[in-house]
Amino acid sequence: MTANAQNPLISVVSPVYRAEEIVHELVSRLVTELSTVTENFEIILVNDCSPDKSWEKMVEVSAKDSRVKSVNLSRNFGQHYAISAGLSLVKGDWTVVMDCDLQDDPKEIPALFAEAQKGFDVVFAKRQYRVDGFFKKLSSTLFHICYRYFSGIKTDKTIANFGIYNKKVIREFNRMPEKARSFPSLVSYLGFKTTAIPVKHGARFAGETSYTLAKLIHLSFNVTIANSNKPLKLAVEWGFVLAVLSFLLAVYNLVAYNLGLIRVPGFTTTVFSIWFVGGLLLAMLGVVGLYVGKIFDQVKGRQLFIISEKVNFED
Repeated sequence: MTANAQNPLISVVSPVYRAEEIVHELVSRLVTELSTVTENFEIILVNDCSPDKSWEKMVEVSAKDSRVKSVNLSRNFGQHYAISAGLSLVKGDWTVVMDCDLQDDPKEIPALFAEAQKGFDVVFAKRQYRVDGFFKKLSSTLFHICYRYFSGIKTDKTIANFGIYNKKVIREFNRMPEKARSFPSLVSYLGFKTTAIPVKHGARFAGETSYTLAKLIHLSFNVTIANSNKPLKLAVEWGFVLAVLSFLLAVYNLVAYNLGLIRVPGFTTTVFSIWFVGGLLLAMLGVVGLYVGKIFDQVKGRQLFIISEKVNFED
């Protein structure tokens, strides 16, 4: 298959963070594997304001091959925003999204592309065995359990960002203005004809993952609130449960008082009510506050990302 000179057949988008030791190897492997499919491709690396020398390495590889394009964000926006920045610039008929650490193996790209040619618009890479530490596997499992419960959406913990996407999928994705961004969740919302194929998950080429527990918790809040109002429904349900418990407690106190079982009238009830009701109300207000906060972020209408520098792009 071929594409015209202005539109590559395949674009690759990879967010870069703390990857100064990885960039050259990443590009080398990508060029090798993409060349088995087509010579008409582009590789878009997006530096999420990495504190190391990742940007300098990106500029070096871009100087050697015009098909390697580098983007530098003005500050650290986060992985999914960096992906969005790259996707806003792609020109390919098909776009591969992958992490930069080489755990997403470039050798799987020809298989993803071949599967897409069977009529699929989205082909996810399904990791057969995750080469990650215990903490990352555990946190990922807990995240998906909580997300499934709160959102009611089925998710697969073996699927992340890695996959290949038709240009019409990317076009619709770029039209989505959500501030709370999670690439796989937004793609799943779009629909289109989707499948997944098993792939090998590799070990990180160098360095350590930048996803801390705090970042995972922040991501889970963002994804849940952006895709579900179930926490608000739970707040209503707890309010109803509280009303029933309060009624039963009132009946108990009335009976106990008449039977002489209560020696200090009102003490236990008052303490219980203050702590239980107060804590529950604060939790409910917190849930509502999260949604109000996300609405506030959205209505401000600020940019999802800001690009400060670009290399090998035609303005």
